[in-house]
Amino acid sequence: MKFLAGGHALLLMCLSVASVTAQGGSSPDTSPHKVLFVSVGKGVKLEVLDWGGLGRPLVLLAGQGDTAHVFDELAPKFTDQHHVYGITRRGFGQSDKPPPTTENYMADRLGDDVLAVISALRLERPVLAGHSIAGQELSSIGTRHPDRVAGLIYLDAHGPSAFYNAAEGNYGVEMAELLRRLTELSAPDPALDQIRLRELLQSDLLSRFEAQARSVLKILEAMPPPPPNASTRRPDPGAPYRSAMNRGQRMYTDIKGPILAIAASPHDYDKGRAPEEFAYETHQTEAFEKSLPSARVVRLPFASHYVFRSNEADVVREMNAFMATLH
Repeated sequence: MKFLAGGHALLLMCLSVASVTAQGGSSPDTSPHKVLFVSVGKGVKLEVLDWGGLGRPLVLLAGQGDTAHVFDELAPKFTDQHHVYGITRRGFGQSDKPPPTTENYMADRLGDDVLAVISALRLERPVLAGHSIAGQELSSIGTRHPDRVAGLIYLDAHGPSAFYNAAEGNYGVEMAELLRRLTELSAPDPALDQIRLRELLQSDLLSRFEAQARSVLKILEAMPPPPPNASTRRPDPGAPYRSAMNRGQRMYTDIKGPILAIAASPHDYDKGRAPEEFAYETHQTEAFEKSLPSARVVRLPFASHYVFRSNEADVVREMNAFMATLH
């Protein structure tokens, strides 16, 4: 997820006793891992890769649309000091695909899936490292259950769905928050409805979203019409699940515990552009760094969004240095 993918890039682009069973992958795979399927709830199992290794567990979370296999080359770099796992989130790859409702794919639900895997595998305070949209799972856990993990590593994953910067705002995150609050209205208890309505009207969410919506509308109106053959393209099977995830974003601002953020700042696609053209991303990184005292931010100029591929040596070095400091 580029930073805008959680918002403006929509335009510009009962936990059961967990059972773990080993199964094979669906295609040839030369990476040295076992494939497990871990139950995280009724009727939902997730694909979990186990690369083995010794030491504190390290759990890798893929970006939106990717699977844990995206780390097939990176993961073995850490098995000398860590037992490394990777999780494919629900809706993608070989993991189960519950209906793409907001409730099934909200950020905290996805965070709970990660916690369920940690419990099922009996991992003691692992380090979580997430790429892109996985930043929201990291922030969900770091906000609600920081005691369950030793540290959080954001791999170009500190965008608006992971950290809400009120100074800049974000269309996608604010839309999701507004939808959530509106859905909670018309409660059976009129007194509760009164409280929720008063809280909504006293917040500045409505006015902030209106300003974002007007800005987004201008962008939409300026977009060229789709090509004539656009309707004949094959449907994207992952689109409903990504849409459900977008609707399930939350406003995370108080993330606890040791944090490392490795940022492609600026990105490789920003080469030749004026700084004001990527100011939103710059401000997002600065706000993340200033607002979270426990966060160490490492900037890798002109790295790819897949920073662990374009700058693998830098990422491995920084992750190892960070993890060596954790208790």
